Amino acid sequence: MAWFKKTSLLALSLAMIVVLASCAAEEPEPVVDDEDPIGTVTVMGVWGGGEIEAFEDVVAGWETDTGGTMEFEGTRDLSAILRARVAGGNPPDLAILPNPALLADFAQTDDLLALDDVLDMSQIENDYGDAWIDLGTVDGDLYGLFIKAATKSTVWHSPKNFDEAGYEIPETWDELMALSDQMLTDGVAPWSIGIESGGATGWPATDWIAEILLAESGPDVYDQWVDHEIPWTDPAIKSAFEKFGQAALTEGYVPGGADAILSINFEDASYLPFEDPPQAHMYFLGAFTQGFIEAQFPDLVPEEDYDFFKFPYIDPAYEGAVTGGADVVVMFNDTPSARSLVNYLATADAWIPWAEAGGYSSPNRSLDLSVYPDPLSAKAAEQLTESEIFRFGAGDMMPSEVQNAFWTGVVNYLQDSDRLDAILEEIEAVAVEAYAQ
Repeated sequence: MAWFKKTSLLALSLAMIVVLASCAAEEPEPVVDDEDPIGTVTVMGVWGGGEIEAFEDVVAGWETDTGGTMEFEGTRDLSAILRARVAGGNPPDLAILPNPALLADFAQTDDLLALDDVLDMSQIENDYGDAWIDLGTVDGDLYGLFIKAATKSTVWHSPKNFDEAGYEIPETWDELMALSDQMLTDGVAPWSIGIESGGATGWPATDWIAEILLAESGPDVYDQWVDHEIPWTDPAIKSAFEKFGQAALTEGYVPGGADAILSINFEDASYLPFEDPPQAHMYFLGAFTQGFIEAQFPDLVPEEDYDFFKFPYIDPAYEGAVTGGADVVVMFNDTPSARSLVNYLATADAWIPWAEAGGYSSPNRSLDLSVYPDPLSAKAAEQLTESEIFRFGAGDMMPSEVQNAFWTGVVNYLQDSDRLDAILEEIEAVAVEAYAQ
């Protein structure tokens, strides 16, 4: 009997061990998340002050959704500092560049990560026009996502004054010049132009010339000009200067003539069409002009008292072409956190906080225009998203020595237009040396 009890207890113990072992074997394995957690993403750009604050509001949505954080380093000497960081093997995860020329430099030295496998390209193609995708593409791969833009193709005027005088919005250069003649006949100067800007005096006139060249000769010639594949003495460039001269130097077209153009600050010049009575009817400069007008004339109503129309085309083949500026995000470090933030920035809704706050236009056509704070901001954004031809302001894409020579050249042209050939030769001499470096 004792033997039986011992045997039974032994059997029971063995059975329990087998059962426990079986239960342990059948217990499900814990679920392990193989994905790396989202951490800190470092971003470098030229933005400062209110722009950084607005961008932080944009990124706050990503931080809330993912638990990640963004650290932004702003610097006005972006090109030099970024190049030094890259050379030292310590680039930021992302950088926000002010033009595609810098993007191309880093892409061609294999410092950037192509975004084709990072972003949903079918969504990108749905959200962005070909012009924006092409600008971010180098050797067939997408390296840059444009996230903020500004149009320069805006001619400011008073709709109320236009209506009272019976003026219609011109669509072509010839119509624009005919309208200018009619305004002069009616007793009010057609144009207000001012190019004084301290050490950068002349740049507003270079925006005129860039706009005219794109509208007349098209994007291919424009690119050749920017890249110095054609000389400054090329007929297309000379024609752009001369057409600018039609507006700036025709007697009576600008109050005070060339002397006033050279001495009046570009911001002050924006006021003339909106004074009572108006001292001129039209003013050409980028969409940021709205801020000048609002600050000077806070009681004026957008669309009623001030508005803009698209700079007219010259060659119908380039109707709708737009010049401007834009900021583009690129990726230096391939991390899950950087990938996550880039994908977030590619969505239209991410930018709603900045669009609602003002001072922002998106090249993403999926961002609802109703989120902009006023109709003119929405109209400027629509000009960017609808354009099939977009080019950066030419001066901003050129070596600094050439840009400075361009500024000086337009000043010299306004002082003595008969010297145009010599002036273009002078700029060309600077360009030959600068592009050879």
